[in-house]
Parts: sequence; structure tokens; C-alpha cells
Amino acid sequence: MSVTASRAEAATADSAVRIEVDGPTAVLTLDNPKRRNALSVATMRELLAAITDVSGRDGVRVIVLRAEGPAFSAGHDLSEMIDRTLEEEREVFAVCTDLMNAVHAVPQPVIAAVQGVAVAAGCQLVATCDLAVAAENAVFGTPGVKIGLFCSTPMVAVTRAMGRKRAMQLLLTGEVIDAATAAEWGLVNQVVAPGELDGAVARLAAKVADASAVTLRIGKEAFYRQVDLPEDAAYEQMRETMATNAMTCDAQEGMSAFLAKRDPVWQHHD
Repeated sequence: MSVTASRAEAATADSAVRIEVDGPTAVLTLDNPKRRNALSVATMRELLAAITDVSGRDGVRVIVLRAEGPAFSAGHDLSEMIDRTLEEEREVFAVCTDLMNAVHAVPQPVIAAVQGVAVAAGCQLVATCDLAVAAENAVFGTPGVKIGLFCSTPMVAVTRAMGRKRAMQLLLTGEVIDAATAAEWGLVNQVVAPGELDGAVARLAAKVADASAVTLRIGKEAFYRQVDLPEDAAYEQMRETMATNAMTCDAQEGMSAFLAKRDPVWQHHD
């Protein structure tokens, strides 16, 4: 994403996450390329704090998650997981779970812009994002089985993104798949040339941000609330959601604008 320096926020020398705001889009960049943007506990906490921060800002309607360097993220920092107590190991995955839950909980849609390697918890992060665009050079996988640490937490998001058989293939073999295969399997929405990644993500973010903020919030929350419910229960909840959504000022404006063949003017937009 191209963001002017005046909109970029200062980061400390040891910061692993950079925050930039460009109009309705908040761009969060994993910025530790020397460590392949490993998701250490500190980095996950910093990213969690950044998501919480930008989600509450007026005017932010989309969040983009990207990374610097040749890797989107190589997953957990394994150096934090050697010779530790059980409680220390639990902390790693508790913080990781908090981060993934936050991606779903924030009212704004979150778009992953993926270049290079996205494996293990890095693949989990992509699968957790609401949308994902990948460069042709991106690769994805859950290779934990090769080092004796089955990717059980990544499995949660990856299985829900691509289905059981394909997820099990990644999990059991530890193999990586290219971006085209990731799109075919449902892990990412779009694949573009590496030089076109920022532009493609910016265009997608702009399309999403064109909607009413309150409508996006209602829709995203409803999606995750219904997606794993039995069909009858999902319909029971969603009919009430849609009825209350229809009563909002922006829904009334949108329907009136459509009937009048004019552009809507959202109350919940800027």
C-alpha cells in the first residue's frame, strides 16, 4: 500500500508493527523482515494492540494487514518455545488465539496482502483475515508436522477456509502450496503479479470502504455468528439481524436511493 509519510505514524526502533492510515484504510505492516516476520509473543501483542487501536478510530472502514521483506510471516518464533514450562507454552498459544479472535471481532473487514512465505501461524493469520490477496510468489503451508509440532491452532482457521480434505493434506504432509493453488482451495480471494499487489489490495479496500460503516459492522458480525450454525438456527438468527438492519438509517437511505435511481449518502461513512 502506498501511504504518504505525513499519514504514517512513528514507530520505535524495536517495533515489529507499523501503523499507517490512508483515508478510510488503516494499513498494519509486519516490519521485522530479518526475522521473517515471526509471530513472537511480543509481535502478536503489538499487532493485537494495533488492531484494537485502529478499529476504534473514526473514519477507518477497512484494515489491511501486510508485511515487509520476502516473508509475510514464517509463523511462531520457535526460539520462544524451547526449554519452556507448560505455562509459558500455553501463553504463546493464548496470545495467538486472542489475536485471531480480534481479527474476527473488529467491526472493519480485514484484508491480508500476502507476499512470499506464509506458513504455520502465518498461514493461520491469512486464513483468519476476512479477505486475502496474494502475490504470485506467495506460498502457504502448515509444516509443523515436520518438526514434531502439529499445527493444531493454524488448523482451526485453515480448515474453515478450505475444507477438511485439503486442510488435512497440508497438515499431514507439511507441504507448501503456491498462490494459484491457495486461490483454488479457497485460502485467498485473488492472485496478482508481485508488482500489482499493493494496487490490487488498495482497489479491493476502496470497494469495501464505499459501503456504510454500520452496514459493514452488522454484516461482518453476523457472518461469523451464523457460519457454523445449523441451517435452521442460522436462518432464525439472520432473519432478525436483517430485520433490525433494515431499520437503520443507512439501510433506509440505501433502499430509497436505489428506488430513486440516485447514489446513497451514508450517515455512517466518514
